Amino acid sequence: MSDFLSAVADATQAMRELFPETPLQENAFLSQKYGARIFLKREDLSPVRSYKIRGAFNFIRKRLAEGLGGPFVCASAGNHAQGLAFVCKHFDKQGVIFMPVTTPLQKIAKTRAFGGDNVEIRLVGDYFDDCNRAAIDYAAAEGAVMVPPFDHEDIIEGQASVAAEALAQAPAGVAFDRVIVAVGGGGLSSGLTRYFAETGETAAFTLVEPAGAPSLRKSLEAGERVQLKRFDNFVDGAAVGQVGATPFDVLKRYAPRDVTLVPEDRLCTTIIEMLNVEGVVLEPAGALTVDALKDLSPSERLNKTVLCIASGGNFDFERLAEVKERALHAEGLKKYFVLRMPQRPGALKDFLNLLGPEDDITRFEYLKKSARNFGSVLIGIETRDPANFAGLMARMNDNGLAWQDITDNELMSGILV
Repeated sequence: MSDFLSAVADATQAMRELFPETPLQENAFLSQKYGARIFLKREDLSPVRSYKIRGAFNFIRKRLAEGLGGPFVCASAGNHAQGLAFVCKHFDKQGVIFMPVTTPLQKIAKTRAFGGDNVEIRLVGDYFDDCNRAAIDYAAAEGAVMVPPFDHEDIIEGQASVAAEALAQAPAGVAFDRVIVAVGGGGLSSGLTRYFAETGETAAFTLVEPAGAPSLRKSLEAGERVQLKRFDNFVDGAAVGQVGATPFDVLKRYAPRDVTLVPEDRLCTTIIEMLNVEGVVLEPAGALTVDALKDLSPSERLNKTVLCIASGGNFDFERLAEVKERALHAEGLKKYFVLRMPQRPGALKDFLNLLGPEDDITRFEYLKKSARNFGSVLIGIETRDPANFAGLMARMNDNGLAWQDITDNELMSGILV
């Protein structure tokens, strides 16, 4: 047994004092849908509804064994903060968590609940970089121990316990043909891929990133770590500007084609589907692997056994309206138009007569008069069949309306959703 496998075994065993192994569940709905045996490793059912507790536990456990008593510090407004808080309370050690001032109160309250009196939360700056600098400065000034979210061998060993559990939990005679895992900073994915490789497992890996934050894909294409200048942070937890150095040393053996990029709007359809059909609450990062099943070729999924890591379920239900909206966009069931409408009696009625029986107006705003006798109108329309929009557009053209489809306009998307 290699040193890495031995370390993961120790971490997995030690973890049982903190929480039981998370379930490995064969999902009948997904299996039938994709013609495969689909297993979900339910990290959304850990005490903090995320795998992040594993790395934090292993890192702090090892620091305590070295005689370092804390305080333990991190900069995070998400799952890493909650994992750190839970572990600090477990070991009865002090933790200091730096969060941006803009962090939702729900996340602050949840982190405080996990950590209790063992955790102090400090709100600093408007962005993550601000509170990260503050955390680093605090650790240096106070002699505190900084707990990294992913870029450390002990964090990776802790996250690799997901693989150790999944292989031990697999039903007799079941071998995974493919493992699908999300990539953010790379702690979980590097831990899983290394564990499978060193145990001699032959499963292929599909690494999944949000399309708006392809840090690993870009790094693999360049042959070195790349810092994204801009990225979409909708999939918080998996949307990072740069993959970690230690994880990349493991993941660099993969090719860019091994990384699947999931469009954020399409991802929302999976979040809604899993909630409505299966009653499973997944955060955007946690749903990435389930959504990536759509991109597997028939040869990669039919009659195969696939393991999806459902990495987390800390879904903020205040985002549900946005997720539903983006899902409708992905399915082609909702569009936004700007119309140049005549300023005369009956003009609105004439437009309404152009709508089909399955078309509903969900938004209507007069923007401004663009000329003496015309005004610009923003209209949102939802329908039951994407094909209905072709008929509507044809009728608008036939009636001489000047219009523009702005549904996919990046500059407008933040206003519309």
